[in-house]
Amino acid sequence: MTLKPKVISLLLCVLMFGCDNSRIFEKYQGMETGSWNIADTVSFDLPKISATDKAIVAIKYNDDYEFRNLYLTYILKDSLDLIIESQLLEIPLFDHKSGKPVGSGFGNTFTKYDTLPLSGIKPFIKIELLQYMRVDEIAGIEAVGVKFVK
Repeated sequence: MTLKPKVISLLLCVLMFGCDNSRIFEKYQGMETGSWNIADTVSFDLPKISATDKAIVAIKYNDDYEFRNLYLTYILKDSLDLIIESQLLEIPLFDHKSGKPVGSGFGNTFTKYDTLPLSGIKPFIKIELLQYMRVDEIAGIEAVGVKFVK
């Protein structure tokens, strides 16, 4: 076998085994200024989500973030734009003892994934995320996203 068929075979294997069939939805919204204003709502319109699907929130942040944790509120809405569920979450971004980032990443940018407690909630088609840090602007937040998996 020459080099070209070996490379093609390797690429086909990577494509076949690299796909994740469990992911239903994944989307991120970047913060253009590198900060999250208290008035900014991060909103995602969702496909049909089952009550058994796992919901994950992702926070991409850097070392400009001044706090140890992030308080955010998630709001679930139905097709009539009525609120089904609203809950405040605390997501730790830095270890309280060492001060090191708890997310994965490199350099000064990290991503922290955390589970949203959505079991047993009525069907919803929209999720909104708001920062609830009691300051007008929090620096160091680069992007916020949600992911739903089977």
